[in-house]
Amino acid sequence: MSLKQPIYFDYAATTPVDPAVAKSMSACLTLDGNFANPASRSHLFGWKAEEAVEHARAELAGLINADPREIVWTSGATEASNLALKGLVEKKALQGAHIITSSIEHKSVLDVCAELEALGCEVSYVSPECDGRVSIDTIKAAQRENTALVSLMHANNETGALNDIAELGAWTREQGIFLHVDAAQSVAKIDVDVKALNIDLMSISAHKMYGPKGQGALYVRRCPELELSAQMHGGGHERGMRSGTLATHQIVGMGKAAELARARLPSEKQRLQGLREELFEGLEGCEGISHNGSFEHSVPGIVNLCFKGVEGEVLLLSLRELAVSSGSACMSATMAPSYVLAAMGLSEADALSSIRLSFGRFTRLDDIKQAVAVLRRVYSSLAA
Repeated sequence: MSLKQPIYFDYAATTPVDPAVAKSMSACLTLDGNFANPASRSHLFGWKAEEAVEHARAELAGLINADPREIVWTSGATEASNLALKGLVEKKALQGAHIITSSIEHKSVLDVCAELEALGCEVSYVSPECDGRVSIDTIKAAQRENTALVSLMHANNETGALNDIAELGAWTREQGIFLHVDAAQSVAKIDVDVKALNIDLMSISAHKMYGPKGQGALYVRRCPELELSAQMHGGGHERGMRSGTLATHQIVGMGKAAELARARLPSEKQRLQGLREELFEGLEGCEGISHNGSFEHSVPGIVNLCFKGVEGEVLLLSLRELAVSSGSACMSATMAPSYVLAAMGLSEADALSSIRLSFGRFTRLDDIKQAVAVLRRVYSSLAA
């Protein structure tokens, strides 16, 4: 007897591919489709593939108000962040320079910073406020004479808390400091304008915006002083910044996802805000359940909740009707409390009692109502 499929509430880990995206990708796989190598410029098949890749580049650029020439295709946001940070340090000979980041960044930034420390860079890890946001004043206070780079995520992947990139970008530009932003959880969910925000480098992931896994991009602001050393060599693709045969179908999928997001962003953001309000209202009055993070400054589709006195692992096992998580997908194999929640000041017990619900394009009002009923019932049972 097959188990009933749970309601999916783990959009922050990955989003399902939109059917329109899947359709556009499948048209790039077989002989009768647009399957060729985009670098094959000696025949029509290659020209068509290159045209499709450039169309996708323009769509993604349009979503973030960039020039298409500022988009570099990567295998995902992790590779994009590696290319941004390592590539900048190597190209600008910044070994020994000072870098500022936060202690709650995604591991794709924290682990790179640790590697750069081993290579001679100095790194300051600033702590967040209790609402999960990083104060720009804290970053300013960490500045040194040799500060060359700040790397700060736009939206936190565990709490959804939004940092004030506009204020930070204005300051870094004024100070002549490069700014890298991990925008995997914000692009296509809220308005992101790289020019208005004064961003120099920005990591983007396709599978967080209803596109395919294994595809991402790095925004690199076009200016003479901003150059990157390639981290992958062999062919000089992507203007020498990232070698490797471009995956036409993956890139076309990301371009289609960007096109859909751009058209739907205002209405979808409002709809998700309504779903979040429904969730909070449904849990109101349930003593022992509290919200981790900022109410006002957050992406609408990520909610982190603490269920006081109930271990998260037990809670997750009891919530078979809901597909939720205890935090970042890349850390889900560990039994340790979330380093993000710990940095926000939660006790070890409360951090271990917290779970993340994330929802998106295919979440309906009935799904939220069912989730509320399940959460109240399960918590009441476990807390008794």
